[in-house]
Amino acid sequence: MTRPVTVGVVGLGYWGPNLARNFDRLPEADLRWICDADAEALERLGPQFPSARPSSDLDELLADAELDAIVLATHVSSHADLAERVLAAGKHCFVEKPLAQSAAEAERVVAAAAEAGRVLMVGHLLEYHPGVHKLKEIAVAGDLGDIHYIYSHRLNLGKLRADENALWSLGAHDVSVVLHLAEEEPIELEARGESYMRDGVEDVVFCFMRFPSGLAAHLHLSWLDPHKERRFTVVGSKRMATFDDMASERKLTVYDKGFDQDFSSYGEYIARSGDVWSPRISNEEPLRLECRHFVERVRDGQPARSGPDSGLRVVRVLEALEESLKASARARPQPV
Repeated sequence: MTRPVTVGVVGLGYWGPNLARNFDRLPEADLRWICDADAEALERLGPQFPSARPSSDLDELLADAELDAIVLATHVSSHADLAERVLAAGKHCFVEKPLAQSAAEAERVVAAAAEAGRVLMVGHLLEYHPGVHKLKEIAVAGDLGDIHYIYSHRLNLGKLRADENALWSLGAHDVSVVLHLAEEEPIELEARGESYMRDGVEDVVFCFMRFPSGLAAHLHLSWLDPHKERRFTVVGSKRMATFDDMASERKLTVYDKGFDQDFSSYGEYIARSGDVWSPRISNEEPLRLECRHFVERVRDGQPARSGPDSGLRVVRVLEALEESLKASARARPQPV
């Protein structure tokens, strides 16, 4: 395909306008449609994308024979059903994270993409972040040694949601990065959380995962916190590294720290604290990189980095963590 890839964005709430902006500005793409059931959203955003046709009906986009791909930024509960419709209509499909609310739903979407022979890609944005890309590169090169454990903080005094807890709202990001770095799925999963602001909707969640290789991971997720943090720490046998997405500079830092065996005393170890350095990281917007990747995969037909397998793995892990979270839930104390 040599002409621009024609794209329609469905869902113009919180994240959809950002997707529309990036596809509109990509030379390789042509933003053909913007779609939302809310007429006010269409009226508000229409002037920003004058070359895109507004619509309140997805069927209009599905019936457009010249439309190559549809981007779904709707409520999570609608992702699976809408993605199946898009793929069945012969369109390539980008779905915001997570792919679905259950592994069974995700499997149906993956099967639909295979049957249609179309690209399916999930918006695991951090996999396209230059800092995460460099962290992965360093880990694969063996600079950190064997990875012992990974932990993350995704915290904020954020927007309270009634239809989605902190695990599904925030955890999809961190789970995708942990799986991307680990290159394996966990065999043990545990989650604990509390619902302080809304009954039954956990606003703080702690997750633990253990992998077949022995690697462990811990996630702290909360939108009820005084700090705004988006940070990963990777501890290896040789070195350690931190990716801090909130840092304006030096988002990735590598620490030459660890324990070395003291051969003068059998069985003893001594702490090592060497150089600290920050590799150069591109400042290109991760969302732009993600959108470009989708357009490139539509053009060449190759598997997307965060394609069907990635989307399904993340949903499987989230679903297992959700089961553990609900099993450990306690009734909220009633006021005296």
